[in-house]
Amino acid sequence: MLLLFIPIGITVDLAEKVGKILENEAPFGEVSAYYLDFTVYFATLLFPLFLFLSVIWFTSKLANNTEIVAFLSSGVSFSRFLRPYLIGATIVASLALFLGMYLSPIASQGFNEFKFKYLKKNKRIQKTKDVYTQVNDNDYIYISNFMPKQKVGRNFTYEHFENNELKYKIFADNIRYIEEDSTYRLTTYFKRTFKNGKEYIEKARRKNMDLPFELEDLTPVEYAAETKPYGELLDFIAAEKRRGSPNIGRYEVVKLRKWSLPVSIYILTIIAVAVSSVKRRGGMGANLAVGIAIAMIYVFFDKIFGVMAEQSNFEPIVAVWFPNLVFGILAIYLLRNAKR
Repeated sequence: MLLLFIPIGITVDLAEKVGKILENEAPFGEVSAYYLDFTVYFATLLFPLFLFLSVIWFTSKLANNTEIVAFLSSGVSFSRFLRPYLIGATIVASLALFLGMYLSPIASQGFNEFKFKYLKKNKRIQKTKDVYTQVNDNDYIYISNFMPKQKVGRNFTYEHFENNELKYKIFADNIRYIEEDSTYRLTTYFKRTFKNGKEYIEKARRKNMDLPFELEDLTPVEYAAETKPYGELLDFIAAEKRRGSPNIGRYEVVKLRKWSLPVSIYILTIIAVAVSSVKRRGGMGANLAVGIAIAMIYVFFDKIFGVMAEQSNFEPIVAVWFPNLVFGILAIYLLRNAKR
């Protein structure tokens, strides 16, 4: 089912985006790489749903041929009947976990870079106005306007504290990152230093300084967390928490989904077996209709709670695991009825 979806998904996506691809003169090599990343990116996201539909289709075939009745009538328990499904789910869940931890971040980076380079050229993907962040335990910075491509910020302020006491404060009309020597050039430099109850003033028209941050790290792109392998993602989230980033909810959702996705594979497999193992008057069509309805409700729950965690103070762990909890309870209920 996944192999059938890939060419259909690429065809539909290409038909929708071919105008912008030609308009922006995207090279053929980059377009090919984009659709390779597209395949891995969406295959990882849709793994549980395709497994769900596949199990319903296969089990419905067995039920319509009265093979399940014969199997259970021979004295084999429903738990034994379920075992091969769980073994298959384990293989798929392991693959999904590996993809989510290591391969999907690589595909996500290529997929998003192409999208914002050729398909959404004018969309802002970073916070560029009123950037206020904590660089480390003692230093805070503020930039009123930030231009990522030029690596330039306007109305720059740098504050250094020790034991909750302000030691010095730097002002500059502009700050520019100089890549050649990894320093910053401050224009209209002004520094106030507080020492032993006295204030010292230092001024300069232009001054180069070595500061403990990089401009592009101050406002990561909105998809930054999706592009990092799991180990790097943990370090990235810890650093963003220290800086007081407003996007922590979004990053936590990405991290937690790497673990919730394999669990959802087990839950949806059990639901699919329980729903489709009974022979119905409508046959496979009725089972598929029920299955697709359950899948749509699951996706709805997952998206709604995910957006709530990204856009508000809603707890990410609740948002990510609540759909699995609800459908886990449903799976237990349906499994008990199926055993009867």
